[in-house]
Amino acid sequence: MTPAQIYAVLDATWPAFASTRHGAWLIREGRGGGQRAIATTAIEAGGDIAVAEAAMAALGQPFLFMIRAGDDDLDAGLAARGYVLHDPVVICAAPVADLVDPDLSPMAAFAVWPPLSIAQQLWLEAGLDQGRLDVMGRAQGPQTSILGRVQDRAAGVAFVACYGDTAMLHALEVMPAFRRQGTAGKIMRKAAAWAQDAGAQTLCLAVTTGNVPARALYASLGMRVVGQYHYRKQG
Repeated sequence: MTPAQIYAVLDATWPAFASTRHGAWLIREGRGGGQRAIATTAIEAGGDIAVAEAAMAALGQPFLFMIRAGDDDLDAGLAARGYVLHDPVVICAAPVADLVDPDLSPMAAFAVWPPLSIAQQLWLEAGLDQGRLDVMGRAQGPQTSILGRVQDRAAGVAFVACYGDTAMLHALEVMPAFRRQGTAGKIMRKAAAWAQDAGAQTLCLAVTTGNVPARALYASLGMRVVGQYHYRKQG
């Protein structure tokens, strides 16, 4: 996957409420959709940062920029203005065929759309707000929730959406009482099976570099790092 493809999948599967161009900038209005849904990105190099700041201020949003591949000059310019590095992220990916487990019990995890009320409850308990749940309904292309179960109880949840031949997993949450029991791995396997049925060839996800347990899980499943980004926020 090229960097441009990765960022296109991110935008399509976790979309802002609205996006508008202001000079060299793409300004996202998130309405509670989290950092990815509000972060400003550069369309052209050398844009006036003050123009982006004014547009974000008009929306009542914090000053937040996503720094992507090729944005080195912007990164340096923001740092010089006192913006601090925030949440470095890597994109991990693997062929869906490598992730599918044909022996996975249908009771261990299943796909359903729209999300069941228990799935929404799990997300809210994990700290996602309604704005993030609203983002899921705006995703382009096929989409689903994956509900994981342990001992006949809802144990974890994730959201998956497709863009082209790529599926992206978001908002993977496992309840504390069910961690270290293989729940996340089973959700990932089911997500891959659903993605394969939806016509996707690749499953990818974004994870912060500091989330060591999650990165270890994804590596154990054969997922490799294919891209990165980070944020700069006003200090």
